[in-house]
Amino acid sequence: MQPVSKICCIGAGYVGGPTCAVIALNCPEICVTVVDLSQPRIDAWNSNRLPIYEPGLQEIVENCRGKNLFYSTDIDKAIIEADLIFICVNTPTKTFGLGKGRAPDLKYIESAARHISKVAKTHKIIVEKSTVPVRAAESISTILKANKQSGILYEVLSNPEFLAEGTAINDLLKPDRVLIGGEQTRGGKVAIDTLAWIYEHWIPADRVIKTNTWSSELSKLAANAFLAQRISSINALSAVCEATGADVSEVSNAIGRDSRIGNKFLQASVGFGGSCFQKDVLNLVYLCEALNLPEVAAYWHQVIKMNEYQRRRFANKIINALFNTVTDKKIGILGFAFKKNTGDTRESASIYICKYLLEEGARVTIYDPKVEEEQVYLELCHPSIAVDPEKVKKLVKVEKDAYTAVENAHALVVCTEWDEFKTLDYRRIYANMLKPAFAFDGRMILDHDCLVEIGFQVETIGKIVKNSIPPVTPPLAPSLDY
Repeated sequence: MQPVSKICCIGAGYVGGPTCAVIALNCPEICVTVVDLSQPRIDAWNSNRLPIYEPGLQEIVENCRGKNLFYSTDIDKAIIEADLIFICVNTPTKTFGLGKGRAPDLKYIESAARHISKVAKTHKIIVEKSTVPVRAAESISTILKANKQSGILYEVLSNPEFLAEGTAINDLLKPDRVLIGGEQTRGGKVAIDTLAWIYEHWIPADRVIKTNTWSSELSKLAANAFLAQRISSINALSAVCEATGADVSEVSNAIGRDSRIGNKFLQASVGFGGSCFQKDVLNLVYLCEALNLPEVAAYWHQVIKMNEYQRRRFANKIINALFNTVTDKKIGILGFAFKKNTGDTRESASIYICKYLLEEGARVTIYDPKVEEEQVYLELCHPSIAVDPEKVKKLVKVEKDAYTAVENAHALVVCTEWDEFKTLDYRRIYANMLKPAFAFDGRMILDHDCLVEIGFQVETIGKIVKNSIPPVTPPLAPSLDY
């Protein structure tokens, strides 16, 4: 096994930051340096206000920073000194060219590989931790070997992350498994054992799975595809429940009791979001198309289409209930992050709900405990969301308090399952809203019977709430062609 005394992580984002903090905590004899081109991001990691929010992360960083955990923009120095290098850069979906909207953009991965080959002066283990398509490690290896300096050897490993935002630290400290893939050569197996040795400082050896490189890469895409599929499946059933009078929570509980199925990821909602699910499923779709497997590609693409359908369907429910028009009506949006316990807004369902309401001329007021105002406008003014950014700025307001966000509103809409939304004083909220006051629970976290008793007209996902006033049937419901 090759000894490791110094680790370099290229990329100080949602993956690299928490991962290296936990490694530093559990491997005090190893010096861990996280590098990034962005000076403001590195400054944030070196400050008391980290660039990302994860429960428990701040305490770990403060405990290790300056001892064996460092953040720097001196990328060359960190690469030269490191025995092992994690590549944790962004791999967004391509927005133009071949594979637009589905294929991953690997320019940052390639750039990191070329930079390593340019400055490295000794043997290195390169660990691909960013989510990538199958055979990306082979591309990294090809670049490294074609540009390497004489006598230098590289071993490229695949070590995908399986972190859920909001629970990332716990996922790192107590993972279900750690997956390490590499070439099945003598050098590759030594590299795999070396990385396994690092993790085995705090993770039982039987949880470290060793595979070939391609199995590791595909397993990452497959894991997220299966989870996204479960969410889309229960959301598809939620539409059936609303049409028949069944309760999706009761259906979910019944099928989740089957030990072959289990109860995880069977919570109906307004739809999944985040940086991984949509991107990884689309990557899998593109891979299947490239491998001339159109039926397999269509199967997985339906997971994404169902998620889009659920968001559009929920927005239509809001519009229809508000007498088929929301023009100039104030709608209070509770939650903008894609899930609780994170400030991440990437592919958040809230973005799309706001988009659909803004297209109808609604005045949207947003509150989220962890999302900054600047980030809200950045998302809603993105060209893929807003045709007219000036209209967005005119119709959208961000508040720092939930009660202010829904004051004098026609409706409140829960888009993120923050715990604080369960404990708000809804009698106070009802008293300060226009009547009839509507409550749309897109995460099924509120006490619907209590809200009805207060006087709210309640709409949620996957069940029919018995309100005091019958629901409005629109003259012509919008068609959803999927």
